[in-house]
Amino acid sequence: MLFSEVLGHGIIKRKLAEMVEHNRLSHALLFLGPEGSGALPLALAFAQYLTCTGDTGDAAVPSPRGMEACGRCASCQKAARLIHPDIHFSFPVIPKKPSSPPVSNDYLVEWRAFIGSHPYGNVYDWLQFLGAENKQGNITAEECNQINHKLSLKSFESACKILIMWMPEFLGNSGNKLLKLIEEPPDDTVFIFVAEDENLILPTILSRTQLVRIPAYTGQDIEAGLAQKAGIPPASAARIAGISEGNFREALLLLKDGEDDWEALIREWLNVIIKNDNAARIKWIDEASQLGREKQKQFLRYFIHLVSQAVHSEFIGDGPAGLPEHTIDFVRRLNKFCDMAVKEAMIDELNRTIFYIERNANAKMLFHALTIRLDHIIKDNLLILMD
Repeated sequence: MLFSEVLGHGIIKRKLAEMVEHNRLSHALLFLGPEGSGALPLALAFAQYLTCTGDTGDAAVPSPRGMEACGRCASCQKAARLIHPDIHFSFPVIPKKPSSPPVSNDYLVEWRAFIGSHPYGNVYDWLQFLGAENKQGNITAEECNQINHKLSLKSFESACKILIMWMPEFLGNSGNKLLKLIEEPPDDTVFIFVAEDENLILPTILSRTQLVRIPAYTGQDIEAGLAQKAGIPPASAARIAGISEGNFREALLLLKDGEDDWEALIREWLNVIIKNDNAARIKWIDEASQLGREKQKQFLRYFIHLVSQAVHSEFIGDGPAGLPEHTIDFVRRLNKFCDMAVKEAMIDELNRTIFYIERNANAKMLFHALTIRLDHIIKDNLLILMD
């Protein structure tokens, strides 16, 4: 993967290239960025940049690549296909055989396919890609032993060996097996840890890495990425960018699933609440609980987006720009019948429900409880969406 194929982060790309150019590269880096920030694609592109030989075919000769890998040499072609012998990968896995601890090497074929189809995916996407269902992924002690062995060997083709460990948050106390290797690595060895939550990383590993903070994308970045990847109209790209809140993974999911159905589902939900129709309420909760965790989060985030648009338009004294007329009508009705305190309470409850969905709470119970809370919040605003 080339830097140019990674959405945004031009300043970080330039700084990484300058670290190499001026020989200031640390042997252990931590790419820390929130979900959908492109931290993993950036790490893959940097690994290709480090192993690029230009057109010389000689790893000992500096590449004339400047701020980008050449993309043409044999090393680049192998790195792009994730088969370079000097770029090693470690990531959360599930047992493949009951009798043996799982290791990343068992899943390299699946890993390459996953990166090809979900470069901005999260660990949930990866485990579902493996068919893990409710199984938890881990980076095991046996994996750490294999990493120690791999990196103790000489490089095969390039001037350096690279380990990309994705989601070191899944590395338990067995990660202490890597401490000596990280602190005193063999010559020309580079560790790239790619993480989302530094609080879940072993402090002993965290303290041995140089932090490269990857920020969430801006709305402009996501709009540009959607336009480039899907060629969608600017208004649709702007709408999805607003909902995804800097998460390009979320933006791609919204692009795939669309958001018009979410608005209809919200209207139905609020009408059920307003009419106090218990049978319809139970039916709606049953249907919502069957959506699946990721779609439930998308739905609730879209609702938050609409309420946030209402808050924003109330402050600026005008309707939200760039939205379909039916959505603008929805937002205006929210403003007409909900004051600021009501909208803030709704957003808090929606965010709280997303928090529990991410932690695998029972969906039916969550939506039942949320419906009751929204009923209390809007009971004095009964005309919100009656059409």
